[in-house]
Amino acid sequence: MDNLVAASPEEVPEPGVVIREYDAGRDREGAEAVERLCDVGTSSGAMSLFTDLLGDPLYRVRHSPPSLMLVAELIRGPQREIVGLVRGCIKTVACGATKNLNNHPSLTSCAKHHTVSIYAKVAYLLGLRVSPPHRRRGIALNLVQRMEEWFKAKGAEYAYMATEKDNEASLRLFTGRCGYSKFRTPAILVHPVFAHRLPLTRRVAVLRLPLADAEELYRRRFSATEFFPRDIDAVLANPLSLGTFLAVPSGCPAAARWLGAAPFLADPPASWAVVSLWNSKEVFRMEVRGAGRWRKGLARASRAVDRALPWLRIPSVPDLFRPFGMYMVYGICGEGPAAAEHVRVLCRHMHNMARGAAECRVIAAEVAECDPLRRGIPFWSRLSCSEDVWCVKRLAEEYGYGALGDWTKAPPPPSIFVDPREF
Repeated sequence: MDNLVAASPEEVPEPGVVIREYDAGRDREGAEAVERLCDVGTSSGAMSLFTDLLGDPLYRVRHSPPSLMLVAELIRGPQREIVGLVRGCIKTVACGATKNLNNHPSLTSCAKHHTVSIYAKVAYLLGLRVSPPHRRRGIALNLVQRMEEWFKAKGAEYAYMATEKDNEASLRLFTGRCGYSKFRTPAILVHPVFAHRLPLTRRVAVLRLPLADAEELYRRRFSATEFFPRDIDAVLANPLSLGTFLAVPSGCPAAARWLGAAPFLADPPASWAVVSLWNSKEVFRMEVRGAGRWRKGLARASRAVDRALPWLRIPSVPDLFRPFGMYMVYGICGEGPAAAEHVRVLCRHMHNMARGAAECRVIAAEVAECDPLRRGIPFWSRLSCSEDVWCVKRLAEEYGYGALGDWTKAPPPPSIFVDPREF
C-alpha cells in the first residue's frame, strides 16, 4: 500500500482539513465514530440500517489487494478529528467477450461458446462517509478525487461505485461532479433465516464441490460473465467462503458419483446450477434502528411460534432490531430450462445451513435486473432493494483492448458476477 502525503493547499476542502491515508493505530476510533453517525441505508419509513465494523474499518477492502483507505482529518490547533473517509480497491474483472481468438494478455478462453473473455483493471470506490456536521463543504469530492488519483497511478482503466437509488446526494456527487454515469441496476434480494428448515425436493441433488472443481467450473463456464474476478481462486479459497454447491437432477450420473468438473462439463445434465456461500457475519454486523414497539412485538411473537411449532413452517420475522449477521450467496450461475428451480433448491440449502450459525438472521444475494435465475431466489420485498445503482467512469485515456470499445456504453448483460469481498 502506498503512503500518501498530506493534502496540498489546493486539495484542502476547507480550512484545517487534510486528506491522508488511514492509520490503524491512531484513526480507528475516529473512523468508527464517523461510521456510527452515517447510516448504511434507509427504508421508506423512519427506520435506518446501521453497521458495526467489529473493530476493523478496512474490512470491505482487506480481502481485495491492492486496497487503500483515506480519511479527512480536521485539525484545529492541538485537536484532531476524523470527519470523513473512503475506501477503494483494484481488481481485474471480465467486462465482455469476443469470438476473435488471439494472444492478447487480457483475454481468457471460455470453452462453452468458443469465445474469450475480455478483462479490464477496474477500481471499486466504496464506503464514502462524511459526518453530518461537515457535509456540503467539499470533503466528499476531495476524498473521491484523491482516491481516483491512486486508482490511475495503479493503472486502473475504470472506476465504479454503488449506492441506493434514492440516495440523491450520492448520485448528484458522482454523476454531477465526478463524471460518473449510471451503469447497472442490480437487485439486492434478502431472505430471513427461520427457525424451521425449508424442505428440499428429492428430484434435485445438492453436491458440495471440491475447491479445484469449483474454480474449474466457474472459469470454464462463466468467466465471460460481467465483473467475473480473474482471481476467482482467491475468492473461493478465502476462509470466509463457506463452499460451492452444485444442484443436479437426482437421476444424473454426477448425483450418483462425482468424477470431477471436467467429466461433468463434458456431458452435463439438461439443467443444473451452482452457487457459493460467503460468511459476512464474521466481518460486520448490522442493526435496524427506529422501529416501533408493534414491529418488535410482531417479530418476537412470530419467532416464538416458529420455534415452538417448527412443523407449521411459520414465516417468522427475524430479529433485526439488535446486531445481526448475514450470509451472502454469490457466484449464482446455471444452465438449462430448469436452472432457476435448481437455484431455488440451492438457496433453500443455504438457508438450512444458516440456521445453525449464531446470529445469522438473513441471507442476501445480488443479481442483475434481468437475470433469468433471479426468479429462483427467494426473498422478502420489505428487506430487499429492487434497484441498487452502480455508476462507472473511464479513467484510462486509451482502451485496454480495442474490441471492447468503451465499457461505460456497453448494454446491460443478462447476468453479473457480484464479488462478495466488497459487498
